[in-house]
Amino acid sequence: MSVRVRYFAAAKAALGRASDELTGVEDLGALESRLVASTPEAAPVLARCTFLVGGVSTTDRATSLPADAMVDVLPPFAGG
Repeated sequence: MSVRVRYFAAAKAALGRASDELTGVEDLGALESRLVASTPEAAPVLARCTFLVGGVSTTDRATSLPADAMVDVLPPFAGG
């Protein structure tokens, strides 16, 4: 099972890359753990992120990731 992950704004800056293709992650919690293991300094940013899984927004780290999922990692945005 492969998951494509795209990072935006502060998540992209914290991780130092725009995207990844990961295997062996079954839910968002496992995905976040893998990212923190590879880039520990990104942990505070990732903890505040919302995830889009197949276009559906969630913050629930227990959300399952289907095979070939597309996940967007979105930090909080401010605007005005």
